[in-house]
Amino acid sequence: MIFGTLGRYFFTRYIVTTFWFFLGVISIVYLVDFSETAGRLAGLPGYTVPLGLVMTMVRLPFILQQTVPFIALFVGMTVLIALNRRRELVIARAAGISVWQFMMPFIMGAFCVGLLTMFALNPVAAWGQRQAETMEADLRGDPSYHNTLSVPWLRQSNGKDDVIIGAKAVLNNGTTLMTVVFIHFDSQGNIVLRQDAQSAKLEDGYWLLNNVVERRPGEIPDHKSSVQVRTNLKQDFVSQRLAQPETIAFYDLSNRIKVARSFGISTNALQTQFHSLLSQPFLLVAMTLIAATVSLKFSRFNQSRSVILGGILSGFVLYVVTVLVKAFGSSGVVPPFVATWIPVIVALAFGATILLHQEDG
Repeated sequence: MIFGTLGRYFFTRYIVTTFWFFLGVISIVYLVDFSETAGRLAGLPGYTVPLGLVMTMVRLPFILQQTVPFIALFVGMTVLIALNRRRELVIARAAGISVWQFMMPFIMGAFCVGLLTMFALNPVAAWGQRQAETMEADLRGDPSYHNTLSVPWLRQSNGKDDVIIGAKAVLNNGTTLMTVVFIHFDSQGNIVLRQDAQSAKLEDGYWLLNNVVERRPGEIPDHKSSVQVRTNLKQDFVSQRLAQPETIAFYDLSNRIKVARSFGISTNALQTQFHSLLSQPFLLVAMTLIAATVSLKFSRFNQSRSVILGGILSGFVLYVVTVLVKAFGSSGVVPPFVATWIPVIVALAFGATILLHQEDG
């Protein structure tokens, strides 16, 4: 059935409908995000409409990646309802084809879309998000506006000098900090120096601070264009410590997890992101099964609105639960593997059970 004429027809219908849904979502997201970007940045010197269009374009894959589960849900419902109204599924049933046989092309289609999301869309989205953050930080000039990321504090020790490092934003996988503060302590734990800088870039063996204001107890603040602060932190360590998992491509996550473990850094967020991407094809299959539970009953003129609404709400609840449990996994409250796979497995079992009850009694 999967590779037969009818199976290829159903598979083609699913892929074509998915393409048109992606095209529509891309158009809507592009317009909305461009309007939002223009509203935030239009008043800044150097902002132009072409620049705003480019920023929206590079950020588009990252936003689109978040909508893929809903696209799978609506594509499944749209294709099945259309086939029902044209009586094609009725004919398939009359020919002795079971629901599991004619659903297999749609399941395979959802699985393929999930694989493309994992292997193709995600790397582009990760790259685009990094570029968008860099472009916005450069455009603003004053990085204090850039507060979209919550950056943990770092601590480094060089002999008798302990330094606490904090920042408002991270660029270049953690090797560039924006709106940064360095607080120096002596061996007794007293603050001896505070350095506030516009940015700090990690070089080989030192931090290069730009536009620095140094404050010492009892002294007048001293302004300097640049200052070097010695460090024993390595770029790999800082990158693993500060990089956001969403800006790391799927291909690189396994290596990042290994490196983070070698530094003794918690890998919960990285592992959660890895398993979340790995489970994406199965999540889309679950969305397709949920769509089937509310779309397979034949209706000559109209589909029951309450049933369709129920399918949409079920898909939305599944997505919310997935995101919520993913947050628990990133924080270490729940093991990453459990946090990402349990909701997907439960949703698959839920959809299959309802289909079995509806079709097989």
